[in-house]
Amino acid sequence: MTDHALYPLQFDPIFQYRLWGGRRLGPWMNRDLPGQDPIGEAWLLSDRDDHPSKVASGPLAGMTLPQLMAWARTSILGPLAARVDRFPLLLKYLDVELMLSVQVHPADGLTALIPRGETGKTEAWVVIDADPGARIYAGLQPGATQENLASLTAETVNDRLSAFSPKVGQAVHIGAGTVHSLGDGVVVFEVQQNSDVTYRLYDWNHVEKTTGKPRPLQVEEALACVNFNQGAITPTDPQVLQTTPVLRERLLESAHFSVTRLSGAEPFQLGAENEPRIVVCLLGGGGIVHQDVDYPLSRGGVTLLPASVGSCRFTPKGAAELLEIAMPVTE
Repeated sequence: MTDHALYPLQFDPIFQYRLWGGRRLGPWMNRDLPGQDPIGEAWLLSDRDDHPSKVASGPLAGMTLPQLMAWARTSILGPLAARVDRFPLLLKYLDVELMLSVQVHPADGLTALIPRGETGKTEAWVVIDADPGARIYAGLQPGATQENLASLTAETVNDRLSAFSPKVGQAVHIGAGTVHSLGDGVVVFEVQQNSDVTYRLYDWNHVEKTTGKPRPLQVEEALACVNFNQGAITPTDPQVLQTTPVLRERLLESAHFSVTRLSGAEPFQLGAENEPRIVVCLLGGGGIVHQDVDYPLSRGGVTLLPASVGSCRFTPKGAAELLEIAMPVTE
């Protein structure tokens, strides 16, 4: 594949049933949700064998992200292609109407707890909507031990885990090894390592309707992942990088990704030369201009800017709020 064959790529969302989900993602994304069941997740960019993202428009429409990676990994990832075989991040929206299980993900070094072909799992959330009673649990209270985490109940969870009431716009970094949960009416954007390794400590007495039984827990494995030196996790403090023509705020940065919020009504630049970037629209909309072609982006939409595409100009239609996700291209 030649570099000029790639362009700003949009993908069709993949909606996922979850017993803790709701139905908010449909109207928010201006999409029809399947069926009548609760939809907890919309997978936005996925290089996973079970649910691969498909290009929504343009000459490459219908191709999956795994196919694109096999065909043009270097053009997509730039220098990062030398270190990875598949796209290293997984992006989602979560609509958590009930409570997500209390869970933990392993760090990359815990190889005995990571199935073949997977990695550890660090993730982050940006809050899109939150009911007054919504909660985020992240990190441990003083006195949390293996023994009392192994027997969590609805009555003891607040004594063991740190919690706060989420507000729209907050960003939360959930490093591998962090005990966490969220729900009771919260919608978030999630970026994570491309991994599906999750171990449950407690599941709020949820019953899976397809089986009539509680979902299984993995308490022993979860406890082996927990970072017991970690205290309370709170929302990050945005770092202002630029004020004109766009307000550019770094929300968080980790070894695996960074998230920057861009807010403005005047045209501004996106992306970077020879680096892949992902653009997420949370408010308003506009067009990404590449080689004199306008690629529309509206609320809920996600666009991958391959490394070969480089920097693009975004022209808002009114006030717009975007997230730009970058990945370290060198170690």
